[in-house]
Amino acid sequence: MTHQQLHGLYAITPHGTTGPRLLEMARQALEGGARILQYRDKSRDRQRRLEEARALNALCRRRDATFIVNDDVELALACGAHGVHLGREDAALEEARRRVGDAALIGVSCYDDFGRAREAAARGADYVAFGAFFPSPTKPGAVRADPALLRRARKELALPVVAIGGITAENALPLIEAGAHMVAVIQGLFGRPDIRAAARRFADLFDTVRGAP
Repeated sequence: MTHQQLHGLYAITPHGTTGPRLLEMARQALEGGARILQYRDKSRDRQRRLEEARALNALCRRRDATFIVNDDVELALACGAHGVHLGREDAALEEARRRVGDAALIGVSCYDDFGRAREAAARGADYVAFGAFFPSPTKPGAVRADPALLRRARKELALPVVAIGGITAENALPLIEAGAHMVAVIQGLFGRPDIRAAARRFADLFDTVRGAP
């Protein structure tokens, strides 16, 4: 897995959706153009989570997409994910790296803190995420980030950068233009009636920026 593959729509599974419905929604997102899928499930049902993570991982590998597990290093290892994403309250980056190995991806949430991103890069993160850029129904109390963070990170960090928080196909373009390699989306994708079409709209935005002179 290389940093060059970390580009495009970064889909995050919605809270409360499980079983066959979850797999079908993920399949539609990947068919529409999502390039990264993160499994985010905070429940304590370890067996269900393992079964779902394995199924989602297999789905991603068939589509040549990247599969990331949120927060849980042990689950990422057990299901064979490409990597794990860490927040402020999760495992230390060094400990996660020791467990998952050098070949796995580790992403780090940096909120509105460029210093945290710079430190994460120095400690071996594979990508960093900033947000929330817009009001988020998933995390209504999240700190707000400025697009200037994306421009600065693009210039100063040799890592892919994710924008997250309230992002939709209608407001994502300025973030991509500011330097986001990926936009992470939950409700703006899985909350739409046609998930495949919503994913295609995001993918088209990246194609538009890539094709710009």
